[in-house]
Formats: sequence, C-alpha cells, structure tokens
Amino acid sequence: MAAALRRLISGLSQRVSSSVSRRMLSTGRSFLPRPRPLPLLLLTSGGYLGYEHYRRRGPREDGAPPPPATPTQVALYRSFPTRLLSRTWGRLNGVELPTWLRKPVFSLYIWTFGVNMQEAAVEDLHHYRNLGEFFRRRLKPAVRPLCASSCLISPADGKILHFGRVKNSEVEQVKGVTYSLEHFLGPQKGRGNDPSSFRDSILSSPDHDLFHVVVYLAPGDYHCFHSPTDWRVELRRHFPGSLMSVNPGVARLVKELFCLNERVALTGQWQHGFFSLTAVGATNVGSIRVYFDKELQTNAPRYRKGSFHDYSYVAVDDQVLQVAGVGGGALVQGEGVVLTKGEAVGEFNLGSTIVLLFEAPKDFSFKLQPGQPIRVGEGLGSV
Repeated sequence: MAAALRRLISGLSQRVSSSVSRRMLSTGRSFLPRPRPLPLLLLTSGGYLGYEHYRRRGPREDGAPPPPATPTQVALYRSFPTRLLSRTWGRLNGVELPTWLRKPVFSLYIWTFGVNMQEAAVEDLHHYRNLGEFFRRRLKPAVRPLCASSCLISPADGKILHFGRVKNSEVEQVKGVTYSLEHFLGPQKGRGNDPSSFRDSILSSPDHDLFHVVVYLAPGDYHCFHSPTDWRVELRRHFPGSLMSVNPGVARLVKELFCLNERVALTGQWQHGFFSLTAVGATNVGSIRVYFDKELQTNAPRYRKGSFHDYSYVAVDDQVLQVAGVGGGALVQGEGVVLTKGEAVGEFNLGSTIVLLFEAPKDFSFKLQPGQPIRVGEGLGSV
C-alpha cells in the first residue's frame, strides 16, 4: 500500500513539473524575474549616492569643504526621474483634502518646516483645500513693509546664498562653486560690438559693474516672489532642464547647478541699465508661474537638451505681443511690462531659488551677510 502511494505521488509530481515547464516555454516566461530598468536604476543609484554621502560626512582636514561632484556623479543624479516625480507631486498638491484631514496634514507641515501662520492672510487651516493652496498662501499686507532707503529689495523670503560682483563672466552660486553667466542667461541680442567678454556685452556703461544676489527659498518659506525694484521686463526666456535639488548642500557639490536646472529668466532695464530676475526650478517644483504671462508652461514631459524659448514683451514688426493674467504687471505699448517695487510677480509650487543679476554704478554696496535670513521688502543694497 505504501509503495503504491509513493508511486502515485511520484507520478503526479512528474506531471505537474512537466506541465509547468511546458507552460513556461509556451509563454516565454522563466523562473527568474524579468529585470525592471527603473527600479534597478533607483536602487543602484540610491545606494551609490548614499555611500557617497556617508563618505563625504567623514572628518576633513582644516575644515576644508567637500570636493565637487564628478561629471559621472552629476550624470547619475540627473538620471533620476525628478521631472516625473515633480509632476506627480504637482498633481498630489491639487488633490482636495477632506475637511477633517486638512488641519492634521497642514499642522504637520507647519511643525516640520517652521511655518509662521500668524503672517498668513488666512490663518484657518480648514480654508486651504489642498497642499498647493497652502504652499501658495498669501500674507497679510502689513507683514512685509518695503525698505524705502534701498533702491533694491529682496524679491522673496529665504536665505542669502551668495552676493557680490560678477567677475570674468563667472557667477558664484555658493562660495567657491561657480557657473557660467553666458550659459545661465543665454545669448544676448543687441549688445555692444565686439565686447571683450559676455559680462561686458551686458553693461551699458564702462562706469558700471555687474552684480548678483542668490536667494534660496526653503519649503517652509512664503512661496511667492516680488519685484525687487521699479523696472521694465522686455523678454522672458524659458530654459527647460533638470529639476535637481537647489538645497545649499547640493549647490556646494554640483557645479553649474543653476544652468542645468529648469529656469525662467525675466530680463529688461532699470534705472541703471541691465536687470534680470531668474526663477530657478528644483525637485518638487513642478511649476513656475509668472502672473502676467499666461503662455508660460514649465516642467513639460519632453524637452530638447540645451534648448530655450523666448517670449518678447516689446514691439516686434510694429506689433505688441499681448500679456495677461492675474497679479501685477502693466503692459506699456512697445516698451514691455512695467513692474513696481514690491509688486507680486509669480510663485513656486515649493521652495526654490531666485537669482538677481543687475547693472549698477561701481560704488553700489550690499548690506548683506552670507547665509543670513531675509524677507520680501528688506533692503539688499544701495548706491
């Protein structure tokens, strides 16, 4: 009896094994799991970056800063699907939260990032239907007074990463790490004949110099940006690109980070000549919005590397390109969009960076310290 039972079990196991083998052959499947490129890339890249982070945290001689990332490390970082993640985050931001869930979710965010809700125009957390509305919350009118003694004020709440004169057409994003001014702004039309450098091609007078300020917006900061002075916007240039983090720790490692990331550069003129305000995108900043420009669309699924798109606000072939939208910005026929000091210009979906590049007399002086916190309306410097 026992022998018969063993023969029966053996026969059944052989038939099951044969059936499974035939099924695997007929369907083309194998016992080994099919490799998945994206999870494999995320796993290996994440492990490598984690190892690099651990290695760089070790003690350094004489307090020297960590060495910049190699081109291979930057390429590996850029291979992460940060644009896809940012678009996904943007959709999540627009999902309406149940009323009972709003206060716990927003309270956690407030506690994590130190948000000061006493400055918000609406302090009731139940008022904000989704994360996007909370990020883009407006402030009470009196909490950001404008500095009357300074010709240039901060365009955003945040931290001063770097400031100073632009030398040799290289701009510092943080101390010791630079990026190319030409790559950052792109080619400039209608400038001086045969200038000695790109920087000189921007200046309208030999008695002037070129200056810059970098303001980093953390996730807990107020996310709108304002006009830092009275000026006229003539051109919007949109650079599609990566959406790497612009956290100061990353900015110290990735050379030309601001040139690699997606950005929107508004350029024009102020009382001393050339002036530009550039909004730099970052991870989870799925959109950069400019209130007076409804044509602008950022973080598109596809883009051509190294490309940029211009939109002029001045007369072209005796026609004026129309701009419209909510917020400030008055279109002056044939001259561009006129912005006044402190006027709301646009917003980020989450924290990011604003870069100001401007022409001024050589005796222009900053009233800043590297790393200091700053708020909209506070003075940056004066002539």
